[in-house]
Amino acid sequence: MENPSTHTSPNHNSPIDHLKYPIGKFIKGKSYTFAEVQKNIELFSAFPQQLESLVKNWDDKILAVTYREGGWNGRQVINHLGDSHAQLLLRFKSALSDEKAEIKPYDENKWANLYDGLNSPIQPSLQIVSGVHSRLTELFRTLTESDWQKTILHPESKYMFTLAELLALYTWHGAQHLAHLKIIFQKNTTSH
Repeated sequence: MENPSTHTSPNHNSPIDHLKYPIGKFIKGKSYTFAEVQKNIELFSAFPQQLESLVKNWDDKILAVTYREGGWNGRQVINHLGDSHAQLLLRFKSALSDEKAEIKPYDENKWANLYDGLNSPIQPSLQIVSGVHSRLTELFRTLTESDWQKTILHPESKYMFTLAELLALYTWHGAQHLAHLKIIFQKNTTSH
């Protein structure tokens, strides 16, 4: 997520790519119509409920399962979603209110391997995702077509996101990690 320049193509080149990007890589550089933005708002709004429905009954055993070799386990994925989507709140508000807004990058792997990423219960992260999506959805529904063309710079990749593309990226991001969690769920159900 932190280096969006790597998400350029929906193609799966190897079995590991299919596990890493089960819904395909994010395609950068697209422009989005106002109708497409509205559709992404609906998808974004629905995500917290989809996430909670999938993982609400998961125990420590299933949360310890990884979606691929070398990948994060269920707990790390869910806690990463809390971390990442909390950043989106700051990024959107910065783009709407700051001159020359910039994303503050962070090392998502290091964050996922901090004590809380590895050990915290998932409920606080589910609450973060739910709260952030609720607040942002309310804000999104007030934005004009020109607001969605406001920009924020990713300083590492030097890529300038419009807010329309940033929403699309995070909509993809949620769906991508939901697919990872579904892989974990399927691994758990087939191992019984």
